[in-house]
Amino acid sequence: MKQLIVFSIIGFIAQLIDGAMGMGYGATSATLLLMFGVAPAVASASIHMAEIATTAASGASHLWFKNVDRNIMWKLVVPGSISAFLGAAFLSSIPGQHVKPVVSILLLLLGAYIMLRFLFPQGSGTNANGARPRRSFLIPVGIVGGFFDAVGGGGWGPIATPMLLTQKGISPRKAIGTVDTSEFAIAVSATLGFIIFLGWDQFHWPWVFAFMIGGVIAAPLAAWLVKILPAYMLGVIVGGFIILTNSMTIVKAAALPASWATVVYATVILVWVSAILYQLKNRKQLVPVH
Repeated sequence: MKQLIVFSIIGFIAQLIDGAMGMGYGATSATLLLMFGVAPAVASASIHMAEIATTAASGASHLWFKNVDRNIMWKLVVPGSISAFLGAAFLSSIPGQHVKPVVSILLLLLGAYIMLRFLFPQGSGTNANGARPRRSFLIPVGIVGGFFDAVGGGGWGPIATPMLLTQKGISPRKAIGTVDTSEFAIAVSATLGFIIFLGWDQFHWPWVFAFMIGGVIAAPLAAWLVKILPAYMLGVIVGGFIILTNSMTIVKAAALPASWATVVYATVILVWVSAILYQLKNRKQLVPVH
């Protein structure tokens, strides 16, 4: 019983991060289950089953607070759903951890780019102005994000959110809300794949419901935070979060000694906190989030 309570709390925290930053639920939950010795395919299957409820609550909340660009969402959903289903089939035979370091390096660079662009903007300080993301850009993002989400237990947000944030035609608030809302379709598609290729008996239902309960409670609060945070601050927070989470994956893959890992994490956190303080000091007036 204590374990289920802990899982519910983790689900709450994971959804709070995911709903406010556009990423983190799958990665946080998958890490916990793998720590308990759960097989990657079973962990990913259980997380995606839980995400059907949490992403539905999160999507409804973001729609309520008008954090969603529907046009972009549909261009992500279709290729992402197909790719997630194929990723679920792929994971049935091949472990997903081998590809994570490569993706994490790319995402870390994207996180650094996002943070720098919001720290030193060339204009209004947001990326809401400019040409909107094209279909030729969104479809590959959906394909890659959906596939790695199913394979790694989490990847839709960490891939789709930073990629959207590199575009100048969508604000951080809309990028996060759109990715979170579209994730419902990705979760359903991946779960369907796991049901077909693994079977119902591979889902650990007590864990699934524990994650569901915590995530559903946190979803409205996370969407509200996205609504009220100014764009310039949200960009720096998300950029730093991307750098930190992917640094952890890279350090683990490189098998660095604990002392070196501590130095890496401390440096990333120090830079991240400094960037946030810099924004607070140099942006006296809040920039509206469109």
